[in-house]
Amino acid sequence: MNRGQKFSVWYFLIALIAAWLFSEYIYKPYTESKSEVPYSEFLADLSESKIENADITDSRIIYTLKENVSPDKRPIVGGKIFTGKRAKSQDNIKSAVRLTDPFLIERLASADIKFGGVARRDGLIDLIMGIILPMLPLMIIWYFIFRNMHGSGIGGGIFTFGRSRAKELQGEMSGVHFSDIGGAGEAEVELREIIDFLKEPKRFDKFGAKLPRGVLLVGPPGTGKTLLAKACAGEAGVPFFFITGSSFVEMFVGVGAARVRDLFDQAKKKAPCIIFVDEIDAIGQSRMRNFNSNSEQEATLNQLLAEMDGFEPNNGVVIMGATNRPEILDQALLRPGRFDRQIQVVLPTEEGREEILRIHTKNLPLDPAINLKSIAKVTPGFSGADLANIANEASLLAARRKAEKVSMNDFDLAIERVVAGLQRKTPLTPEVRKKVAYHETGHALVSCYMPGSDPVHKVSIIPTTKGALGYTLNMPHEDKYLVTEAELRTRMAVMLGGRAAELLIFNEASTGASNDLERATETARRMVTEFGMSDKLGPVRYASPSMMYLSGNSEVRNDIGDGTAEDIDAEIKRLVKEAQDKATEILSEHINVLHEVAGTLQDKEVINSDEIKAIVDREKTKTAVEE
Repeated sequence: MNRGQKFSVWYFLIALIAAWLFSEYIYKPYTESKSEVPYSEFLADLSESKIENADITDSRIIYTLKENVSPDKRPIVGGKIFTGKRAKSQDNIKSAVRLTDPFLIERLASADIKFGGVARRDGLIDLIMGIILPMLPLMIIWYFIFRNMHGSGIGGGIFTFGRSRAKELQGEMSGVHFSDIGGAGEAEVELREIIDFLKEPKRFDKFGAKLPRGVLLVGPPGTGKTLLAKACAGEAGVPFFFITGSSFVEMFVGVGAARVRDLFDQAKKKAPCIIFVDEIDAIGQSRMRNFNSNSEQEATLNQLLAEMDGFEPNNGVVIMGATNRPEILDQALLRPGRFDRQIQVVLPTEEGREEILRIHTKNLPLDPAINLKSIAKVTPGFSGADLANIANEASLLAARRKAEKVSMNDFDLAIERVVAGLQRKTPLTPEVRKKVAYHETGHALVSCYMPGSDPVHKVSIIPTTKGALGYTLNMPHEDKYLVTEAELRTRMAVMLGGRAAELLIFNEASTGASNDLERATETARRMVTEFGMSDKLGPVRYASPSMMYLSGNSEVRNDIGDGTAEDIDAEIKRLVKEAQDKATEILSEHINVLHEVAGTLQDKEVINSDEIKAIVDREKTKTAVEE
């Protein structure tokens, strides 16, 4: 609802103030021009034959004085006494409260005065001033209120709740094409087939092929699901109706279903066209989850199911949906004939990340030394939105330092800001600084000496806005789709390298390793319950089926025996302890390197992989010479 359609109590306050001002300064002076006089003055005027006529109501006597006046009271006009009759004036009209007087009629008749039982109006002017004008402010206010209630556009006002709130764009108005999207991969290939259907339906009709009714885009946040839908409209050049799932649901029963009907009615008139429902899980949740069979959400879903594949055809209308929670959608919505295709929009590969970076940096003044391929290589797991944010952050950093071009260092800092957060200026005390330096050095050195670990990119002991007192950035050289048991054990040892360093140097652990313990324990739990990497428990899955599409956590089934549960806990504990022991063994073996790197880190606050590698190589050379 836009600003012009909001209903507020201010309408009533403005109406009351306007009515009061009108009454005080316009209406009341007009009505009070009929001078109020006592009944005794009315009798005096009557006895002196000053009254020309009178109107008698149930409560008042309104009378008019004669227009002729005595010569000494005639006005002077142009230096001469005015001898003509005065024009009728409201000053000649007087009003008196009517008292119980049984001789009133006789007195008026004997004085030869014209009188009647209905109050006289001076024509149209009195009608307007007496009745219409006092009501005019309220009439104007109510006019605007009812006009807004009816609304002037789609979805506006109280009487248009049943109208769809979808925004219509013509294909060329979307301004997005597949050339503006990078890293889409197979999703783009499948969507191009839908576009071909919309552009050349006859080519497919002769083979008996039918246009897909619906396409569901599924993937993590930031992977470009909405952008792909806009590109489909831009490429096909057909009308594009955009709406979010939450826009269908209101507090009034039946509104959602009415909006679905109205949306499809509009779309059928513009066919061929595309309807895009973003976050469709807001209305498409499984009915098994809802114990109230008469809920508004269920009625909306039922209407959507009927419109997508019911008795009435929707030829030429393609509905597209986007969600990152496909596990909660109703099965009737996912069957063929409704959402015929489910397209996985996954995180981009290394090549895809390079394409996305090229798109988002094409208007940036880049330094010639920048290598987008290397940036794409060190950003695995980043979505398109993350990469767009990195490019923007790098340009902001360059502008902040008043540089002519965006440098590689700007991109490095931008990646750190996205991963670790903005650096805080709050300094650490020397004691805390020392503990954080050894903690982060422990992570880095275990990563350096453990085979199969991701290489260290940078180590910092500057606090960040994400709550970390320091961080160690590991940047893998390639995307990994399969991870072995040895690699998982290595990851756990690297996670616990900081805690191992604290125990080794200070003989006590701190709360700084809480997140490391959480991640290491979860990794061990998944190894035991999901991946079957325990000789004691064997190749059996003990984790319950995940109900979350993007969830990385696992829960142990509730139908296993107590003995098995104890064995699972024991195996998790064993794996975590072995990882910590391995980290402690590596750091004890290279204790001199631990002290040297931690000291350098305390002096510089930030060290990169080259500096760590130089210290490690010196230690290797020294050891070789001694041997």
